[in-house]
Amino acid sequence: MKRELLIVDGYNIIGAWPHLVKLKNQDKLEDARDSLLHELSNYQKYTGIDIYVVFDAQFVPGIQQSYKKYQLLVIFTKEGETADSYIERIVGKESTLLTQVTVATSDLAEQWIIFQKGALRKSANELFSDVKRIKKAIEADAQQYRLQNYRRNSPWSHNQIDRLEKLRDDLTKH
Repeated sequence: MKRELLIVDGYNIIGAWPHLVKLKNQDKLEDARDSLLHELSNYQKYTGIDIYVVFDAQFVPGIQQSYKKYQLLVIFTKEGETADSYIERIVGKESTLLTQVTVATSDLAEQWIIFQKGALRKSANELFSDVKRIKKAIEADAQQYRLQNYRRNSPWSHNQIDRLEKLRDDLTKH
């Protein structure tokens, strides 16, 4: 099975997701970055996809670094290097027979370049929809888990509950 890697153009996504744009416009760029990382972390943990989030030096000059946060690899490019050029370089290295790379950006020129290098593309809106879908799945799973715990403390056995459900279904048919 191929390893899946999602590379996210951080500022491109912040500029496209409504709640992150709002934070950015309120001069809370750090909060927008942290919110993006938090949401992508939940997405990563649920899907099992490795995620790199790339921010260029446009808004945070001179701090080239990479570090792990929320089990994501967060990368700030060196000053003068765009996130696009960094992403193109990483796609070239990571895109192999054993790794399927997807890049999340709404930059059409960037999408063409990474597609030529063998990576898939995902727009900011597609990623936003995926993240929302995963949030709902997480909530449903959490609700199911809570119900299992509730049912576990029930005085009824699973067999008795199954029989009662069958009886209820039979009664509602007639």
